[in-house]
Amino acid sequence: MDNGKPSNAAITASASYRLAALDQDFLLGDTMRGVRFQLEYAKAEESLRIWGVRSTIVVFGSARIRESGPGRHPYWYEQARAFGAIASQRGGALKVDSGLRDNVIATGGGPGIMEAANRGAFDVGAPSIGFNITLPHEQEPNPYSTPELTFRFHYFAMRKMHLAMRANALVVFPGGFGTLDELFELLTLRQTGKVPSLPIVLFDKAYWQSVIKFDALLEHGMVSEADRSLVHFAESAEDVWTKLVENGLLVPSDIDHAEAKTAP
Repeated sequence: MDNGKPSNAAITASASYRLAALDQDFLLGDTMRGVRFQLEYAKAEESLRIWGVRSTIVVFGSARIRESGPGRHPYWYEQARAFGAIASQRGGALKVDSGLRDNVIATGGGPGIMEAANRGAFDVGAPSIGFNITLPHEQEPNPYSTPELTFRFHYFAMRKMHLAMRANALVVFPGGFGTLDELFELLTLRQTGKVPSLPIVLFDKAYWQSVIKFDALLEHGMVSEADRSLVHFAESAEDVWTKLVENGLLVPSDIDHAEAKTAP
């Protein structure tokens, strides 16, 4: 108290007096969940726009696959890496046309197949994206995605949204629960017309047919013939690229032509 005037120290020290934008307790509270969701959208969106990423090729696959792992693991890793290089060289990730890049490799940013695909882009000097996720057992980003294009999400839903919203194509290597979740998320969006037409290629037909009985879904009337035809198979990195192009992948010359036709 100074000359009978009480101190305002308790007020300035109170959590209520903190600037809202600097109050972590407030920002991490339940009522700010929607704001945090928006922030996760905006932060990644801003960086992607700065880099001119107009479209992506999304690569999914198991984080458990290793370059020197058992069985077919080394082959899957090698081919995912080769595909990352092929797609980056031929798809437009290296070509900045009017400040825009197309078919940039995008993964979940972790190890295994994600690392391999990012590494392939890295091998040829192309940028690539890593949409990482915070997990109870921390998943570190692999070292091959572009630092300015490697993001960390809390919300799976927002991570999935960013993976889907620029996708020109989806390539899925062998994987487990997470890979299946991501595959069926985009398959459902494609089936229901919630995303534009995009080719979907699964790598290693024998693996996928042993895991998912696509034909049984058709036989039991759970999907239509058109739904079944959304899925294609490939056995090598070159084969993946060929199947994508044959089934509608837009490469830079196609994109420029399409935009010219729709220009006013």
